Amino acid sequence: AEPIAAGYRIRRSVSAVEQATPGRWSRGDIYRVKLEIDAQADMTWVVVSDPVPAGATILGSGLGRDSQIATRGERRTGAWPAFSERTPQAYREYYAHLPKGTATIEYTVRLNNAGEFALPPTRVEAMYAPEVFGAAPNARLTVGPRS
Repeated sequence: AEPIAAGYRIRRSVSAVEQATPGRWSRGDIYRVKLEIDAQADMTWVVVSDPVPAGATILGSGLGRDSQIATRGERRTGAWPAFSERTPQAYREYYAHLPKGTATIEYTVRLNNAGEFALPPTRVEAMYAPEVFGAAPNARLTVGPRS
């Protein structure tokens, strides 16, 4: 599947924070997601939604010191969200106003389950103008058992 851009372009990249076996994901590994959003125009009430594998934990909720250490180094540029949501299915940020230009979001995930995961597309959309959106397909994710 190809990325779709209708007013927004979104790019997603993943880098290892802690990886037991370099180049292979295992249960317990931690990765950082970087979302780059390119907005063609100023827009109000925008949501960015990025799926996470089943059983994974989005770190940084403030529970436990491990998340403080693992989330160190997360970066953000552009607008600040009105609200961030960590659900079992996705990481979401809601913006009262997302200005024209580029914004970057980073968040950190711990993989808790081994398996093969098919993730839906990453999306950015104007909540009250659904024709203004961007979507990027996600590759399958394979997570092995902890070695």
